[in-house]
This record gives sequence, structure tokens and C-alpha cells, in this order.
Amino acid sequence: MRGTVYKSTGSWYSVKTDNGDFIECRIKGKFRIQGIKSTNPIAVGDVVEFEIEQLGDDDVGTISAIRDRRNYIIRKSVNLSKQTHIIAANLDQVFVLITLNNPTTYPLFIDRFLATAEAYDVPSVLLFNKIDSYDEEQLGEVRYLAALYRKIGYTCLGISALTGKNIEKVKELMMDKTSMFAGHSGAGKSTLVNALEPGLDLKTAEISEQHLQGQHTTTFAEMYDISFGGRIIDTPGIKGFGVVDMGEDEIGDYFPEFFALKDGCKFNNCLHLNEPQCAVKDALESDEVSWSRYRSYVQMVTGEDENYRIDIHGQK
Repeated sequence: MRGTVYKSTGSWYSVKTDNGDFIECRIKGKFRIQGIKSTNPIAVGDVVEFEIEQLGDDDVGTISAIRDRRNYIIRKSVNLSKQTHIIAANLDQVFVLITLNNPTTYPLFIDRFLATAEAYDVPSVLLFNKIDSYDEEQLGEVRYLAALYRKIGYTCLGISALTGKNIEKVKELMMDKTSMFAGHSGAGKSTLVNALEPGLDLKTAEISEQHLQGQHTTTFAEMYDISFGGRIIDTPGIKGFGVVDMGEDEIGDYFPEFFALKDGCKFNNCLHLNEPQCAVKDALESDEVSWSRYRSYVQMVTGEDENYRIDIHGQK
């Protein structure tokens, strides 16, 4: 039989069959060693083949194969760099929730996530959430960030999951698509999903006053069918986002505005760091490329911390 994975708890998988039934499935023991290096060999969104067997009075499935993935989002733990985790597969788009505070979403996180989505061919939409709680200065910062990313080519929306601002626009973008929601704990993913589809009634939690961070309310990624057409994948809050399998010479290709300038560099293998006649650094000097994006890029290429600095003329 064939079906789509809607939930993974690490050992059991809830699979929706082509005829709409849900079957709880396991994987064969040898399945884990078939060249799959991630901590989870099967992810939400995967299309799988399985056989039905009896376990007591219940029918359960044994997964025997995964169909080829169209795309996926993968990350590695910042602290456990050898461990990778596929968050979800076969996506039409990912919505990245961004908040200025409570918690703060830093540009480095945004840019790491967007580069990974570009690398694995997943279209991204940026949602600036909680705009009902911002003062005029903060709203100005949201407008600045939205303009920055729109110029690159990303769709950006200011939203409020609490007041409903622009929720209908999000629904229009989601119509008949499989959409993943990602962001830090406390950024409002579950609240947004509840605003989009109140019947799901996902658990939400308050922000921790001591650490100004969200409490983890989603333990495992889970997919839901939505009444207005399409599917939502709600994911656990992501604190850090480590990129996977990107060589330093290809990271720039996943920054669309850098890739567009690449042919103007003197060297074909230009890393846009200290090389002469670099089109990206020239654009940086003339404010055609964002400094925050460039800092994120340098951090990803060098592996240095966020305080790593490089002069556009080649002086570290």
C-alpha cells in the first residue's frame, strides 16, 4: 500500500493512505542502515510503501520503502554538528515566522534558513508576526526588513495571529498547497495555525518571562489537512539552524542576490571575501547588497562567530 506520513514520533509513523484511512506504521529494523544518515530516516510529508499486519486486535503497517523526495528541509544541531534531522519533505512552500522580540529572530537565523530552503528547492515566504504588539519604531524595522527581502525576491507579509491581520492573505497563499511553518519557539506558529484553522486547536504556551523565549509546545512535526484546501505542517520550535552539506564555494549560490552578480566577478570560484574585482563586494560598497545578508554569508562560509568582520576591500 502507499500513503503519506502525517506524524512521526521517532518510532511510530501515522500514515494516511490514498483512500483517506490512517494507519500506524513502523519501519523494518534494517531500514535505518540503507544510506540514510539523518536521525530520522522518515519525515513528515514522505510518501511511503507499507504492508498491513496484525498486532493484537489492531492493523499496523510496516514501512518498506520511501518514494523519491521532491524536496525537503534539513538542519543540523548547532551543538551536535554530526547529527542531521529532516524536518519535513515534499513541500510546496515554507513560511518562516519572524518576531522582533519575545523572542528575537536574528538575521543570521533567517538567512541560514533561507539558504537551506534555496539549496533544497523549497520556496519561502517570510511572515513578520505579532505586529499588533510593536510601536512605531519597531514597525519601521519590520518595514525595513520586509523591503530588504522583497528586493531579493521573497514574499513578505506583516501579520498578527491574535488580531487576524493578513490571515486571509496567508490562506490565499496556502490554497491547495502543502505548507510548513517554521521559526523559534514562541514565534507564534501554533497560534497562527489555530487562527488559520480554528478546529485544530493546537496547544500554545506563554513566553517565558525569565528568558524571553518560547516554551516548546510542538514536540514532533505533524501535518494537518485544512478545510480551505491544502495541508499545514506544524514544527517544533527551532533555536539554532545549522546548514548541511554546503561547500564554501556554493553557499553564495543560495543567496539569490549574490548569485545574480556572480558572473561579474573576476574569478569563477570567487568566494566574495578577499578576492579582487568581486562584483558582490562592489555591490556591497554601493549599498546594492545588504550588509546583514553579507555578514550572514561570511559567517556561513568561514564558520566564524557573528563578530567576524571583513572589509569590502579585502582587509580582515
